Formats: sequence, structure tokens, C-alpha cells
Amino acid sequence: MNATGLDVFDKTLQTTNIWLDEIMTEMGPDRQIAWHVLGAVLHALRDRMQPDLAAHLGSQLPILVRGVYYDQYQPSKTPEKLRSLDEFLAKIKAELEFTRPVDSKDAFRVVSKVLAHHVEEGQMLKVWESLPGEIRRVAEAQQAA
Repeated sequence: MNATGLDVFDKTLQTTNIWLDEIMTEMGPDRQIAWHVLGAVLHALRDRMQPDLAAHLGSQLPILVRGVYYDQYQPSKTPEKLRSLDEFLAKIKAELEFTRPVDSKDAFRVVSKVLAHHVEEGQMLKVWESLPGEIRRVAEAQQAA
């Protein structure tokens, strides 16, 4: 029997839990932290991309993850001009400020790996290509992993 009674909800819940389990494998066994890490990294990526590219990525996310991805999105204020890896990681760190301490580079690396594993390769290559060099190198390293 389905948990929610709707296949679409059950599928997104199952897929989201798979993503969170993969994050927890590397970030520790705390589902709440995994959810916050996923959201923080997705927001940093989304806000660094042109709105059309952000929408293309959003369309490939599980429905639950898509909800956190678009939370507080203001496409008219994007793309943000975060040029350095330090600026990009600071954005992630700021969003994780009220959780237990999490290394923002580890968070970015882990979520990049999950995205590379679950989102179409061509889409992720477009996302990585949209990033400045030093940010892109961290993400692309996960594509091959």
C-alpha cells in the first residue's frame, strides 16, 4: 500500500530520501542537516545561474527538492556575481548558520556529487559550465566521481 495514497507523492518522497541518504553517508547521520545542506547548496547554485538555466535544473529535481530549490527565489536578482570560491562558500555557510557546524566546501562537494549522480549529465555540465573556474572545478570533480 502507498504511504500517501498518491504515486507521485510516494515517488518524490522515496527519491528525496535517497538523495538525503547519500548526503548523510558523507555528512553524518542527521536527516535534518542533510536537508539543510541540500537546500543551501541548491540556493547558492540557483542564485549564481541565469534564470532559464536555473529553471531547467529545477525541472529535473524531485518535487520535494524542487520546493526547497524555489523557496525564496527572486529571478530578477540573479545571477549573483559570486566570482570566487570563497564568496560562493560563504553564501552556503550563511544559510547553514543555524545548524550544527558544517564545512561549506564539503556541503558543496557532497551535493554536487548527488546532483551528478541523479540529474542528466548534459544538464549538470551546463550548470557547471555556468560557474566561475574555481567553483566549477570543485563541482566538476564530483561529476567524474
